[in-house]
Amino acid sequence: MSEITYIRGDATVPSVKGVKVIAHVCNDIGGWGKGFVLAISRRWPEPEKSYRAWHRERASNDFGLGAVQFVQVEPYVWVANMVGQRGIRTGSKGVPVRYEAIDAALERLAEKAADLGASVHMPRIGCGLAGGKWSRVEPLITDRLVRRGIAVTVYDHGEGPS
Repeated sequence: MSEITYIRGDATVPSVKGVKVIAHVCNDIGGWGKGFVLAISRRWPEPEKSYRAWHRERASNDFGLGAVQFVQVEPYVWVANMVGQRGIRTGSKGVPVRYEAIDAALERLAEKAADLGASVHMPRIGCGLAGGKWSRVEPLITDRLVRRGIAVTVYDHGEGPS
């Protein structure tokens, strides 16, 4: 069985051939303005526009924890907006990350990646502003994606884990 590949670099610029899905975690309150989403917005305006519309029209769609929105940004590149955190601040209920929502989103991501024949590229999802622990997220990625034969690359930006 293959493993997750870890490299230092920018997850918005995967250097592999074929169809690619860039996956990241969003919050459930419509906020887009800090963290990895800024790198996405610098390259493509569509994922932010789509996410904001998805949130705005949430009464009539599937927006919510565990949902995923797939936005095609180039002929062979998609961005997966995965709703995996409750709000944006650490409070009485703990950090914003919701592991069960990330797990559900990864299951949807696996189905889409398999349909597209795509590899998946991501930062350490849920572990930046969402406050999650990679030791809890990594096994979810292994279970949902790697075990299905989907190639996953995790990008560490700069000096340390992001």
